Formats: sequence, C-alpha cells, structure tokens
Amino acid sequence: MPPPQAVNVTATAPKTLADRIEDLLPQTQCTKCGYPACRPYAEAIAAGVASHNQCPPGGIEGVARLARLLGKPVIPLNPENGVERPRPLAVIDESVCIGCTLCMQACPVDAIVGAAKQMHTIIPELCTGCDLCVPPCPVDCIAMIPVTGDKTGWEAWTQHDADAARDRHDRRLARLASEREAAEARAAARQAGRQPTEASNVQASTVAPATDDATDNADAKKRAIIQAALERARKKKEELAKLGAEPKNTERVSADVQAQIDAAEERRRRLGLKRGDAPEKNDSDH
Repeated sequence: MPPPQAVNVTATAPKTLADRIEDLLPQTQCTKCGYPACRPYAEAIAAGVASHNQCPPGGIEGVARLARLLGKPVIPLNPENGVERPRPLAVIDESVCIGCTLCMQACPVDAIVGAAKQMHTIIPELCTGCDLCVPPCPVDCIAMIPVTGDKTGWEAWTQHDADAARDRHDRRLARLASEREAAEARAAARQAGRQPTEASNVQASTVAPATDDATDNADAKKRAIIQAALERARKKKEELAKLGAEPKNTERVSADVQAQIDAAEERRRRLGLKRGDAPEKNDSDH
C-alpha cells in the first residue's frame, strides 16, 4: 500500500462579525457615523455599542444589508448622522487654492494631489465624497458637487468603488504609520547625537548664559512677529465679518497660512471676484 501523499492546506482565519459588517459598509471613510472610519464603526456595531442605522452614504439599503446580517429590523437612518443623498464630488477652485495642504491631510483616501504652496486638485475617480476636505480649507475654495443625479446610497456607489476605497484607505494608514516611525527614528537619532560628553558639558557651561540670552531674544522676537500677524488677521476677520464676507474655517490657523489667506483674498479682489463666484479660467491663472 503506497504511503499517503501530503496535501498542502492553507489555513485561513474565519471572518469575525466585525469583518462581515465592514464588508457591507460603503467605505467612504466619512466619519458621519460618529467613528473615525468604517472599521471602527463595524467594530462598534459588533460590540453592540452602535446602531446599524448610522451610515448616511449607505442609506436605507445599507441599513437593510446590516439588518439582514444582524437579524435586526430595518429602521430609518438616524438623522443625527446625516441624510441619504446623491454622491458628491469634491471640486477645488484652483485659481484660489493657496497650497496649504490641509485638505490633503484630511482626505482619507489620498484623492487630492498637490504640493505645499502649489495648486491642489482632486482625482475624481478616487474621491468618495466624504466632505472631510471642506472644513479645513482656510480659503473656502472646495465645493461638493452632486454627480449621481437622483441616485443615492448604494445606488450611487458600487461594491467595486467600496473595495477600492477601502484599499486606498488601508494603504494610507500604513503609509502614515511608516512615516511616523521614520520621524520618531530620526528624532531619536538627533537626540542621541546631541548627548554631550563631560568635557563639552564643562565648555558649554562657560558660554551657556550668552547662548541662552541670544536664543531667548530670538524666540521672543519670533513670538512677537507671529503675535502681530495673528492680531492683524483677527482685526481683518472682524472687519470682514461686519461686511458678511469673512472667510470660513479660519480658526486656529498659523500666521503663515493666514498670510496665504490674505494673499488669496487680494487675488480675488484683483480678479474682481466676490466670495462664492466661479472664476473664469485663463492661462495666467495657472
């Protein structure tokens, strides 16, 4: 009798309830459910601490999908989380964009491309319509435009779209984690390189007072410049507020970004634009 032949078997972990719930979510990563992404929301539903009606992008069809999985009734979408709507697409007014990169940092699926102090643009095929890029924009140059007509929820979004968006989101999280680790490693290396020897400690102690005074004076001057810039920005916003024309989303921005906002507003005036007007495209704008 011949010996039995070995059979290669690949073991796969069975899907958890959270995995199966996540598979049914539209993966827009919009946070409207009250959680930072689709995966945490799925885990919250699985744990029984979140309801299955908190996902506006999925709409009532999404509620029904989750209800079937969980053996629960189909209930209306919770209005506190938003409303079912046609899928929007983010569009940047490129003639006004100041290149602050805040929208890029907010996008959960890396659908925005650009560089610091350079014009940004949306890649339409990658945008999930999550709205997260709108609030951080200090010059209010991003609009959300409906692009699916009367189709809403899962009628305006396919499973292929959802799978692709989840993949991009996961890759972004991995990239950010890698960048954080690299930054921490660089910081640790710099700190290690600054550890002085005993001899250099003695030498440094003889010049420390003068060095400290110079550093303190430079820091004080820098703080004064930044404070003056912020005060100018505050007064300008107060003046614009009286006219009902203040920029949106400008709380807690840096002096550098505020200067860019001022430059963008000056460009609006040169172009003869009022806030909210659509600029005419011409070669000089690019």
